Amino acid sequence: MTAGGTRSVLDLRTHTATEDAIRDAVEQLVVAIREAVRAEAAPAGPERLLSVDQAAAALGIGRSRLYGEITSGRVRSLTVGRRRLVPSSAIAELIDAGH
Repeated sequence: MTAGGTRSVLDLRTHTATEDAIRDAVEQLVVAIREAVRAEAAPAGPERLLSVDQAAAALGIGRSRLYGEITSGRVRSLTVGRRRLVPSSAIAELIDAGH
């Protein structure tokens, strides 16, 4: 910064370049996380069914939020007896949808 408290043109370019580098790194990280989740969620045989706790942990959200996503129809689930189960592919679909 100059004596008057304003940024020089060089400072602004450096700041913008740093922001661009951070933005690019975050975008690359998001892509890598999506690919990792998709690979983990991809069934090797029959599709894996996750409990609500397991699905919420995989998504990094709480049980209440997951139930809200299920109720709204954004996450597929099924009931077996009294258990609510979430197909692993439903997790990948939610991530791909960007919710």
